[in-house]
Amino acid sequence: MKKVFDPRSTWFHKVNLWLDLGFQGAETDYACKSNIHLPYKRPRKSKKNPDAKLTAAQEKHNRSHAKTRVPVEHAIGGMKTFHCLMHRIRNHLDSIIDSIFWIPAGLWNLKIS
Repeated sequence: MKKVFDPRSTWFHKVNLWLDLGFQGAETDYACKSNIHLPYKRPRKSKKNPDAKLTAAQEKHNRSHAKTRVPVEHAIGGMKTFHCLMHRIRNHLDSIIDSIFWIPAGLWNLKIS
């Protein structure tokens, strides 16, 4: 993520980032900690903690987090059904690469509306 989005960039202060557990270090790398939303990770099972579970409040937070992320993941999967996002893009013009993304996004929005 740091290669694509520079941590020193200030535009992260204006948006809410709903990330999954694959981006665990985002809170430490980016200065806008209040705009980064991550789910809670279940603690590891050990001898000291044989019944590793999340608290009820953490489970509630994870459920509300999933309600935001699941429709986004379904939209990404729906756009992939158009297959132009699934193949390697051999063109290096930014305007064409943007169009290759925006056309399936518009078609998917048309389909679900």
